[in-house]
Amino acid sequence: MLRAVGLLWLLLPGLAALEPLSVGLAIGVASALTGYLSHPRFYCNYVECCPSAGQRLNATALKAQLDTKLFGQHLAKDVVLKAVMGFSNNPSPKKPLTLSLHGWAGTGKNFLSQILAEHVHRAGLRSKFVHLFLATLHFPHHDQLKLYKEQLQNWIRGNVSACPHSIFIFDEMDKMHPGLIDAIKPFLDYYEQVDGVSYRKAIFIFLSNAGGDLINKAALDFWTSGKNREEIQLKDLEPTLSVGVFNNKNSGLWHSSLIDRNLIDYFVPFLPLEHKHVKMCVRAEMIARGYVVDEKIVQAVADEMTFFPKEQKIYSDKGCKTVQAKLDIHEDAVMRDTKPKG
Repeated sequence: MLRAVGLLWLLLPGLAALEPLSVGLAIGVASALTGYLSHPRFYCNYVECCPSAGQRLNATALKAQLDTKLFGQHLAKDVVLKAVMGFSNNPSPKKPLTLSLHGWAGTGKNFLSQILAEHVHRAGLRSKFVHLFLATLHFPHHDQLKLYKEQLQNWIRGNVSACPHSIFIFDEMDKMHPGLIDAIKPFLDYYEQVDGVSYRKAIFIFLSNAGGDLINKAALDFWTSGKNREEIQLKDLEPTLSVGVFNNKNSGLWHSSLIDRNLIDYFVPFLPLEHKHVKMCVRAEMIARGYVVDEKIVQAVADEMTFFPKEQKIYSDKGCKTVQAKLDIHEDAVMRDTKPKG
């Protein structure tokens, strides 16, 4: 308030000549204005703020976005939606929410984590409360493992202190040095506080290609037996996936205490994408670029993708990862044969 009053004196040179009543009124106005500008409802419209304790996620909006933007992943959508909403609606969680997303590249792991981040923090991955770690970028050297552990602990401790609802995303877990991720074990455990900081409102997400072969095999077995992929349940994959990742030296979670102590709440499998799912991705990308969907272009892009197994050609070996690049090749045809919306 003193700063605001000082500003008034600078802006109103004649203020000293005013009657005491006028001066008092001016100070009162400055005080009220300062209080209004500093109120969270006003301040947070212009500066990003950490979500308040009573803030809840919009389940309807989150589900709608997952349904319209994440294709072929009924398991991941169902598990993550229930896990996140249950966590958000719990006023006193006993530990932070920890998810480990597994599957081949292009199946939607990064996309789902991005959508989730946007629903917790409006700025999504650009938010100062969302922290993305890339194993090959942030932890490249094995001989600096001790330093990385200290830096990681300090970074998480400092940011959760600033915002209890922080999100930490660890990408390329399959390229992370074994043992490094165990450094954050105290933060994921059932402690009320660690060194005076509570981590129970934070969210930790691991993204990994490890376990993708196990998931693909299970999906192919369902297809071979004549079952629909939508019949696959979490119980059909999670036990095998968690054990497989624990015993995989290239998973980043090899013999990890996070698994041994059951600190990962869900191992979420991302199924391999079929031809129809790739076409959904192409349509979504065309719409995102503002073009009317041309099924000839959709088919042409999908046909340029490679599929496995070699004989049946059921699943895309890169998911939807290269759809944007493939569509770029057809940009001239898209411009020629379709008109931009609006």
